[in-house]
Amino acid sequence: MIPWIDPTSHFPPVRTALKNPNGLLCAGADLSPTRLLAAYSRGIFPWFSPGDPIYWWSPDPRMILLVHEFHASQRLLRTVRSGPFHLQIDTAFPDVIRACAEPRPGQDGTWITEEMILAYCELHRLGHAHSVECWQDGNLVGGLYGLLLGHMFFGESMFARVTDASKVALVHLIGWLKERHVPMIDCQQETHHLASFGARPIPRAQFVQIIAKLTG
Repeated sequence: MIPWIDPTSHFPPVRTALKNPNGLLCAGADLSPTRLLAAYSRGIFPWFSPGDPIYWWSPDPRMILLVHEFHASQRLLRTVRSGPFHLQIDTAFPDVIRACAEPRPGQDGTWITEEMILAYCELHRLGHAHSVECWQDGNLVGGLYGLLLGHMFFGESMFARVTDASKVALVHLIGWLKERHVPMIDCQQETHHLASFGARPIPRAQFVQIIAKLTG
């Protein structure tokens, strides 16, 4: 069993999260800016399907990408240099998050619900959530979004409508974060795709200690 929290409740300690499913901490509350910022600063994020209550997660281990350890293939770097795409920051956040919410091949639905979209668009309006947009011939063909809290970036989702568009957006994000002296990206879950760029898992306890310093 996991705790049920209401909008006035504090999150339980992340060490109490379940091991199976990995990281499930609690349910309930809301997606207000205050609640979401409190969650991310503690190493917690929401993830739930349409019709479900709000589930809050803090997996162990946690997938992270250190900005100075990021590496891209020579082929991708040639694509970046060749300039088929135009990159921008924060010019089309609602379009990016809605594109990320579109079902992927082999998937029936999405965890990026309308409730989530509205919540993160509000975080964007408040200056906490950011998007990288990849354009080609005036069309949005790829991008990503996440939260920047202090000197910590929490990645949420990315999408691509043409080959390499989301990867080029990630390369652009890395440059943007370097300019702001942001050393780490939270990747949440382990994936081979992110590992190919240098992301790796670390213990949750270590992750929580790091983000306490970077977001404080």
